[in-house]
Amino acid sequence: MNQSFTPVRVGRYTLPNRLVMAPMTRSRAKFDGTPGELAAEYYAQRAGVGLIVTEGTQPSDDGQGYLATPGIYMPAHIAGWKKVTAAVHDKGGRIFIQIMHAGRMSHPDNTPHHRQAVAPAAIAPGSQMFTATGMQDIPTPRALTTEEVRRTVADFRHAARCAIEAGADGVEIHGANGYLVQQFVAPSANTRTDEYGGSIANRARFAIEVATAIADEIGADRTAIRLSPGITMWGIDEGAEGPALYRYLVAELDKLGLAYLHILHTGDEQLAGDVRALWKQSLIVNRPGRPRDKIGADVTSGLADLEAYGQMVLANPDFVARVKTGAPMNDADRASFFGGAAQGYTDYPAREAATAA
Repeated sequence: MNQSFTPVRVGRYTLPNRLVMAPMTRSRAKFDGTPGELAAEYYAQRAGVGLIVTEGTQPSDDGQGYLATPGIYMPAHIAGWKKVTAAVHDKGGRIFIQIMHAGRMSHPDNTPHHRQAVAPAAIAPGSQMFTATGMQDIPTPRALTTEEVRRTVADFRHAARCAIEAGADGVEIHGANGYLVQQFVAPSANTRTDEYGGSIANRARFAIEVATAIADEIGADRTAIRLSPGITMWGIDEGAEGPALYRYLVAELDKLGLAYLHILHTGDEQLAGDVRALWKQSLIVNRPGRPRDKIGADVTSGLADLEAYGQMVLANPDFVARVKTGAPMNDADRASFFGGAAQGYTDYPAREAATAA
């Protein structure tokens, strides 16, 4: 039997299968950060996976990086997300809201307050991003003061409480893909001389403090984190100490008893095995671009307890059923990934609907 379809315990929940919808930015929120009108339908369509992890959701005005991304820190955000979580729960699904602070990966034109981005250090990522007036260079951010770092930890805590008030089953901290948490980890983005910079322990401190604060606020069994060891996008370079830092960080996070760790696997099999050995709770592995015939391989080998998939779930609302039956998959339309309305969002057909048509 394919182990992907067996139940698994994740935090306080027993999930019906081991397939996870990976977090994917869709840029269809309202400009005040409230989820868009079609968000509830979009996520509910995909509630057959064992766990949905939402698109990155900012914990503050400073946390926003891109246009039309959702927030989870104001009453309007809570009300909007309640519609989403209720729709998913009505379909029997579970949903964690991913809390994402973009840090330096931002532009003043994209945020509510139009202020300079904040980051561990005043170092630009050396890349561009889309704004309302087209592609622009990402400006140099302002370095957070030590007190502002602590206030940012409090922003994550507040956002986690708001997520639970909105009906989420838990939250996933976005510690990957070159955003704020990983910016603290990487020497190329963090030249601080206070307790948040320099040594491995200091550069890992922000991630640990955020996870500790959220676990204290909503319970460790509803708190999770995503990491991407070794990723080099957007000026991120973790240096020769990178693997050692992640071994330290994972071991420290493991002490908190979090619901799960979600690893974006970029190819270092030795480090992935070390993470598996260090982590005692549920481990989700996401291998970008993994072919269909490898679905379930990491669960079968014991490397992962669950596997996360992005584009295949995006394009196939009945992803689990298609994997079970071997049915062909819809192809994802890259042109509609970001922004827009129903096209490429809620209009992908389920297998039954496509057959009937």
